[in-house]
This record gives sequence, C-alpha cells and structure tokens, in this order.
Amino acid sequence: MELDKKYEEQVYAGVLGKIIGVYLGRPFEGWTYERIMEELGPINYYVNDKLNQPICVTDDDITGTFTFLRALKDFNYDKNISAKQIGQTWLNNLIEDRTILWWGGKGNSTEDTAYQNLKQGIHAPESGSIAMNGKTVAEQIGAQIFIDGWALVSPGNPEQAVKLAKEAGSVSHDGEAVYGAQMIAAMESLAFIEKDIGKIIDESKRFIPQDSTIFKLISDIQDWSGGNIDWEQAREKIAGKYGYDKYLGNCHMVPNHALIIMSLLFGDDDFQKTLMIVNTAGWDTDCNSGNVGCILGIKNGLAGLKTGPDYLSPINDTIYCPTAVGGETITDALTESYKIINTARNLEGLGNTIVKDGARYHFNLPESTQSWKVNNLDDNNPSTFISNTEYKSDIGDRALEIKFDDLSTGLLSECYVDTFFPEDLTKLEGLARDRFFHYDFISCPIVYSGQKIKTQLISNSTKDITVNLFVKYWGEKDKLIKINSEDFFFQNNEVKNIEWNVPDTHSNPIAQIGIAISSSEKASGTLLVNYLDIIGEPKMTFKKPEHIANPKRGVAFETPFYGHMWRNNFVQAIDKWESRWQEPFRITQNIGRGVVFTGNDKWKNYSVSSKLNFHLVKSGGLIARVQGLKRYYALEVTAQNKLRIAKMYYDLEILKEIDFDFEFFTDYNLTLQVNNGHIKGYLDDKLIIEVEDKNNPLDFGGAGIVAEDGTMCTDQISVS
Repeated sequence: MELDKKYEEQVYAGVLGKIIGVYLGRPFEGWTYERIMEELGPINYYVNDKLNQPICVTDDDITGTFTFLRALKDFNYDKNISAKQIGQTWLNNLIEDRTILWWGGKGNSTEDTAYQNLKQGIHAPESGSIAMNGKTVAEQIGAQIFIDGWALVSPGNPEQAVKLAKEAGSVSHDGEAVYGAQMIAAMESLAFIEKDIGKIIDESKRFIPQDSTIFKLISDIQDWSGGNIDWEQAREKIAGKYGYDKYLGNCHMVPNHALIIMSLLFGDDDFQKTLMIVNTAGWDTDCNSGNVGCILGIKNGLAGLKTGPDYLSPINDTIYCPTAVGGETITDALTESYKIINTARNLEGLGNTIVKDGARYHFNLPESTQSWKVNNLDDNNPSTFISNTEYKSDIGDRALEIKFDDLSTGLLSECYVDTFFPEDLTKLEGLARDRFFHYDFISCPIVYSGQKIKTQLISNSTKDITVNLFVKYWGEKDKLIKINSEDFFFQNNEVKNIEWNVPDTHSNPIAQIGIAISSSEKASGTLLVNYLDIIGEPKMTFKKPEHIANPKRGVAFETPFYGHMWRNNFVQAIDKWESRWQEPFRITQNIGRGVVFTGNDKWKNYSVSSKLNFHLVKSGGLIARVQGLKRYYALEVTAQNKLRIAKMYYDLEILKEIDFDFEFFTDYNLTLQVNNGHIKGYLDDKLIIEVEDKNNPLDFGGAGIVAEDGTMCTDQISVS
C-alpha cells in the first residue's frame, strides 16, 4: 500500500477512533450489560456528564498503545524487532507504580507481573510466558488493548502486523491473549485495503491457530450473525458459552474479544451503532471500544466518524501519555498520527515526512485542532470558534481557523493550547479527580523560557486587528500568570511570520501558549494559524521559585508548602524527593539508579550545570539528552574516586573515566556539555574530561540529575 495522503488520513481516523472508543467506554468500565441497561441505557454517546467524569483522561489503553510503539524508533526501525527489545522499551518508559499500567501486583495484574520479571532481568518473551506466570495470568486482556499501533504502521500488510503484534504481546502475555492480539492486528491492517468487515474477519482468522479458543469463538459468532437473531441475543449466547464466569482472572481476553467480533458483525458498518453495541454489552468497555473504534476509523476514514453524532468536538484531538518521557505527555491525535506515519515510512526505508518544516502545531489533516481551545472563561471574550479549514500554502494544505465576531475596545478573542499540566485538571473533585488521576500525571512542558515561538498568521477581518502571542505559567500558589508579547498589527488579508522569544518565567513551568485578537473598532472575521512551532534550546535556571519560603540548612520546613507545580516540571523516577529542606533538589535512591529531569525532543546541543553535594552515594551527577529511564548521558562522580562520562543505553556503559579525589558532603560545581557527538565534562568551569560517542549516539533529550544508592542535593540546575 502506498504511504500517501489517503494513508495519512486513515491513520489519523484510526487514532481518533481509538481514543473516541476509549473515552466513550471508560466511565463504566467493568460494568455488566444488566447494570448498564438499568442505569444508563444503550450507550449512544458520551455519558461522562451523567457520571461526573471528564471525557479526556489518562488511560492505559491509550498510553500503552502509543508508548510501546516507540520501540521501533528506539531500535532503528527494525522490522525484526524482538520481544526482548520491546521489553526494554517498557523499562525505559515505565515508572513503577506511577505510569501506564494497572499496578495491581505480581500474580494479580498481568502487566505488573511482566514488569517485575523484566526488572529482575527476565527478558521477554519469557517475562510474559505461561511457563513463567501460569495460564490464567498470561491470558488476560492486555495484549489486545495495546496492539493498534503495530497494525497502523503495517497498512495492507497483515503478515507484518501480526509478526509485530506477537512480539509486542509476548512481553506480558501468552496463549489465547496473544492470538487475540494477532487477530486485532490483522483486522486493522486489512482495514486499510478491504471494506467488507466479513472478509476482514475471515482473512484475519488464518493468522491464528484453528484449534485456539479465539478461532472457535469467532466461528461461533459468525454462525450466529448469519441467523435470525439480534445483537442482544448474540450477547446472551456469548455470555452462556464464553462469559466471564467461564474464565479465571480479573479480565480475561476471551469474553472481551468475543464482544469485539460481535459488535463488528452486528453493527452494520456504522460507527455509532457498532460502538453502541460493544459498550452496551459491558465488561471491559474502554478496551473493547478502543479496538473497535480503531478498526472502523481505519476502514471508513474520517467521513465514517461523522455519520452520527459529533464525537470529535468534545475530545478536541486530546491525548495524554504520561510516561518517563515527560516531554511527550501533552500530545494530540495528529501528533501521534504523524509519529505512526513516519514510523511506517522508516520501516520501508523512506525517511520522515516533514510537515510544515516540522512545526509542533501544523493542523495539516482535515478535522485536526491539536487540542487548541477557546478561552470561554472570560466574560470579555466575544463569540469565538475554532475549526480546521483548507488553506493552500507553499508548505501545506490546511490551517486552524479562529473565527471571531464583534470585537471592539476591551474585548479579546482568545485561544490557547495546553503545554503542561492543564488548568482544567486542577479543578477536578471527587470521583472525577479519582478517575482522571488513576495514574500520575507525569509531564514536562512543551515550551521553556529562552526558547522561541514561531508562527505564521493570516488575517481576514472587516477592520484592522491587533494580535498578541502569550504564555501563561504556574506562579505563586499555583495560579496562572499571563505574559503577553508585543503587539502585531494586521490589515485585511495580511500574512505575517512572527517570532517571539519566550520570556523568563522565574523557574515556573509554562502551562499554555495562546493567541489573543483585539481591535479598537468593531471587527469580525477570521485569523488563520498556518503553523506554530517552538524552536531552540532553553536558557533558564531551575530552582525553587522566590515566592516559596526557604528554611535554614538542616531545619525542617514547618510552614505550609505552596507551589507544587514547579516540581511537576520534572520527571521524578526516584525513591524520595524531599520538599522541606533548604536545598530544593534533595533526592534519594535507595537501590539502583534514580533520575530527576525535564526537557523534550527540542533540546539537542546544550550545557547543564549545577553545584552538587553528595551524601553516601555509589555514584551521582548530571544527565543530558535524557530519553527515558534507560537512555541518557551522564557526568558522574563515584565513591571509588572516579569521575566519568557514562552512557545509559538500557545498560550502563562507561565511555571515559579518570581518577578524582572525591569526598562526601562537599560541593562540586559540574557542567555536562553535549554538542552533536561530543560530550564534555567541566569542574569549576575547567574542562577535565571529554569523549566522542560514535556508536548510536543520543542526539536529543532533556537534562537533570542522577543518584545511585544514596542521596544528593543541589540548589539549582541551569540549562543554556
């Protein structure tokens, strides 16, 4: 299949279908059919409001799907990637008890069981095998729910999709669970080229053993669908022959796979009806609905998502992927789609497609808004609407349209996008908060002080308008503080390229980028955003903000601690980070290596500096180009009187080491500099160690500190 514009739109529709399905089914996950019918009735649309829950949530189905696919990029787009390598991607991205998985404990949660095996050095596929974990644990649903990405990079190539799905599923599962994953992967791959759902199911069955339970249940449901029964009667037959009571464990693959097949066969190829069936039928609703939504999204395209009610506007492209790669937490459906598209292209040796020079927000597929939203909280905000629109330029085909009416003096039309911890999430209470924060919201900002915002805007207005870019950062007592750019004046039909240096936010993380439109005369019209990008490395110092009181050294902080958001800047994969001492960064890792870092893939060539003090560590120091827990460079001192440059690439490699007179409880002013493949270490601004990494060099990523078997502290970390 050609990896053309049609493919790109099918991928985007598949991603949207996945997240719609998950968000639709999440509020009543685990409910029975009987309870759903009694309390909610048929699920024809989102029911979040009825259950006091947000629509867009952190969810393992979504985060796992897009996270584990990173293995292909991490391992140089090898079509023969192994389960062992995908397992290493788990260890690089997962923070135990905090991200993606249900951390239900070994022998209770299948994924947690596999993770514990991986952590102990038991590689995949043994980590997820029946031989290691037993049949019941190994055959739960997880292999199926994370599988969509492997098919999305294999359009019309079910052999490849199934092969990749088997390797990925085997990290944590075995047996029937892997067969179910292979079946879903085959169906999604074929959905790119085949429109008949019956043929898709028939063709996909050849990729699983005929004596498997999954094969037999599919055949049974196909037979039932050919008879004179409706989906409710088919559900009863499934409950009688393949129901939850027939299988041990918390959430078995077999019953839920049956509901997926049933909904596809009885859904009349209609997106709303098919999702209604799979969600109303109950059991693991968000998982089943996500797979179904992805299949139909791919097969029927963007148009197929719009034949019923508006599923798209409430989700607004929004995706949260909290992992150890914190710079990719705040994301969106279009961004994740192009990661998938470029993965598929690289698998075929084609290289990346660069949309609008690689801009972070480019809006270059129909319906895409990339989570931009209107500020409707301000009474002075006039009627404002955003949508995706066609706009032909020399760099793309579409843009974000901001439509405004009746601007005048004192009235602003304002739109923004979240770049860090969203303000809406701080207002959640009760069940809504519990359901959202099922996993820790670990995130690093998309934009930092010292970087540059670059955008192209096109005005079409009845009167001249003034445009301001702005950022909002989390300031004193975790309240948002706004900083505006200078004024940019637009006449009708004027195109302007704008650049704005992001000002100093005093160590506080930036939560939003926005665009404000105003006029001294009554004005109506549109402002098109062709693209908006963040470029360059930051220039800032991370420290406890001045509005937070500081105790004397060695004295516990007894007054209330306000301003937690500055600490949320950082991925915290560490046993303890004390908040009540003079040193803002006092971190402890009892066993092994722990890291605290911030940054994203825009950070490439830079220096990270800090005055560090070590308390009984085996080793500790600075890290740069951090791409997770198992990929970074480090400048470290050791208790064995060495100073070294090391590379963590799943295992620790010492690139260079020199003798060093080291003492505990002594300040060391260190700088780690990364410039292309050259890594340099400085002490008191004097170069003392350097090396060139020529073997799979890490070329981007964030910065922070690392501690091994002990405690270290510092007042601040500077990046320049």
